[in-house]
Amino acid sequence: MSRLAHDGVLVVGAGLAGLTAALAAVPAKVLVLTDAALNHGCSSAWAQGGMAAALSEGDTPEQHAADTVAAGAGLVDPAMARLLAEEGPAAVHALAALGAPFDRTAEGGFAQSLEAAHARPRIARVKGDQAGRAIMEAVTVAVLAARHIEVRTGHRLRGLLCDADGRVRGVIAEAEGRMIEITARAVILATGGIGGLYAVTTTPAELKGEGLALAALAGARIADPEFVQFHPTAIDIGRDPAPLATEALRGEGAVLVNADGQRFMARYHPNAELAPRDVVARAIHAEREAGRGAFLDATKAVGAHFPEEFPAVFAACISGGIDPRAQPIPVAPACHYHMGGIATDADGHASLAGLYAAGECASTGVHGANRLASNSLLEAAVFGARAGRAAAGETDPGTAPAVCIGAPDLPAPALAQLRQAMSRDAGVVRTADGLERLLHEIDALEAACGRAAPLVAARLVAACALARTESRGGHYRADGTTVETPRRTFIHWADLPAACAWKYAAE
Repeated sequence: MSRLAHDGVLVVGAGLAGLTAALAAVPAKVLVLTDAALNHGCSSAWAQGGMAAALSEGDTPEQHAADTVAAGAGLVDPAMARLLAEEGPAAVHALAALGAPFDRTAEGGFAQSLEAAHARPRIARVKGDQAGRAIMEAVTVAVLAARHIEVRTGHRLRGLLCDADGRVRGVIAEAEGRMIEITARAVILATGGIGGLYAVTTTPAELKGEGLALAALAGARIADPEFVQFHPTAIDIGRDPAPLATEALRGEGAVLVNADGQRFMARYHPNAELAPRDVVARAIHAEREAGRGAFLDATKAVGAHFPEEFPAVFAACISGGIDPRAQPIPVAPACHYHMGGIATDADGHASLAGLYAAGECASTGVHGANRLASNSLLEAAVFGARAGRAAAGETDPGTAPAVCIGAPDLPAPALAQLRQAMSRDAGVVRTADGLERLLHEIDALEAACGRAAPLVAARLVAACALARTESRGGHYRADGTTVETPRRTFIHWADLPAACAWKYAAE
């Protein structure tokens, strides 16, 4: 194994959170590791809606924070929501200064659209559905031009290095089939979410919760892993990952209809198409399960303007044989975002010394049980920058790695089996029987393949979903019989079986 001692900050992941952290860590030297090429394999580049921020006259960070808290179903940390909303406008302006081409009004301000559960239009977007790609292109150019940052692509995270006291001292990475031990003053995990654990997802399939899993195995505190957001309107054309029909379409007036062309959302929520995402996802799931189908009809709201106003959605539909200018778009719920993750404070510190986390693999408490639309890119920018600045202040403890926390690969057939099981039993609607069945299946896969990182991440989701018998936000228990006082989940891997009190453990 080759070895590298990096005298600075090590960032694993090159989405918006990781690259923002790298930029913010100046003047410390930063080494960014990513398996995929820049702007590939990360959800940030696929984000369509934009960034939510109080940028217009009459809007305030207090209103934005209040909407964030309301959407989170009782589990949002109000202090974190306030910090996100207060620092949000500056984060958007900073990205614009880097060259992100946000849509502008005739007066030069940010053009903002409305999305579900926002009290007013506050989504800064780019050409309708191009925000993620355009923002990432601007940030990538800045990173490549920054003299304090080195980027190494083709490097996959395979383990965390810890010293004898449990402090994270670096990582094991794999590049071209060879393992490399890299030590650093601090490690920032920005490894993304868990969409690749589900058979139907809108995120890159490479994102399988591996950073989350390795942090958990190393002893890091994990928060709220059971809360998974399912986007209501993935385009149902049999593609993996599924293309996304941005929520901005419903903000523009697109409606949800069944196969007979009848609108149905008013039966599920007074806000109809602009109800919170978890409500809309369950409504679409119910309509499809009942055999009535679900379609997003934007023929009147957007119509002939589709190619220029929502080019990504238009291209995806056309490639699947659907012309959204004249036809409703078939839609289905899909795994879209993980509210849970590695528990951190406002500066990205995890519970292990030397370890930071930012973006979707982290849990700051800002999303609660149900992320407010378009808060994800904002959180990546705000908290990524905070993590980068904090990590830059770390000094080298002078200790040597003593333990490597790694995990074996999960063979492709086993991963395919896991993805089907997760969608079936830890999806939009959950039951104790289904979650217990899922945990049995994870046990069997682990017995056959070893404790692979995707299995660790999946177990965290399934076990904590079984333990939470209530329905809340993105976690819906069809067999839920209790209404509990709002409480977040905080857990360590070593305590998982006892904390969840699995029924099958005593069988």
